[in-house]
Amino acid sequence: MNRRLVLAVVAVGLLVGLAGCSMIFGGISDEELDRDEEYDDLRDRDADVAVDIESGGLVGNGEFRAVYDLNETEELSMYRSNIFRDQALDIHSVRYWYPNGTELTGSELDVDQSRSSTEVRVPDGNGTIAFSGSTGARTFQLPAYVDGSYDLTIPEGYRTSNLLFGDVNPGGYEREVVDDQERIQWEQVDSTVALRFYRAQDIPLFGGLVVIAVTIGGVGIGYYYRQVKRLEEQRKELGLDVDVEDDDNDGPPPGFK
Repeated sequence: MNRRLVLAVVAVGLLVGLAGCSMIFGGISDEELDRDEEYDDLRDRDADVAVDIESGGLVGNGEFRAVYDLNETEELSMYRSNIFRDQALDIHSVRYWYPNGTELTGSELDVDQSRSSTEVRVPDGNGTIAFSGSTGARTFQLPAYVDGSYDLTIPEGYRTSNLLFGDVNPGGYEREVVDDQERIQWEQVDSTVALRFYRAQDIPLFGGLVVIAVTIGGVGIGYYYRQVKRLEEQRKELGLDVDVEDDDNDGPPPGFK
């Protein structure tokens, strides 16, 4: 009886462990792959890859939508790299269009996700694929899954042009602002695209904080300087401020005779 109980416990443990692995490595659900999303505005752009970035909150992540003309690419291996390893890119709202315009949803494609990558295989390498995912609140980074021209827009009211707060990689891009939305374009990209952006109104706010910090620091330094001078005067009044090296008298200091 005890043996049967032990075997039952082991079996349950294995099932729970397998279920946990399935939750971690079981891929992306059909519901996520088929989520509603609008991509017509990105498909109308004259670029091999079009991306639109939406900002997050102060602490929450942002979102991006992306459309790729595959250009004879039948499989995409999607991931993000960090300092430790490559990590699978979580995507949702996946759509695919044949060259003739016929549309498939994400659940109709071959999508496999492992710990290090999300593999998407399409039936025709000359079609177009679209997907969405998360990004940083004020950053964006993705490898160039497809080489070619790129067209990115960042959230309305945000900028990348300030050297202290913004950054765009790779170089060789053109930048313009249309209706308060910055647009960045490359004729050819074959490496990771990385952006750091900021709200335009944050610059004067940051300047004001710097002025306040400098003012507070100046007041603190002035107070400290006055305290030091006051202590020096008190030492002189008590006869403690004596340079013993210049005193030829080997006797006790003044006030102690």
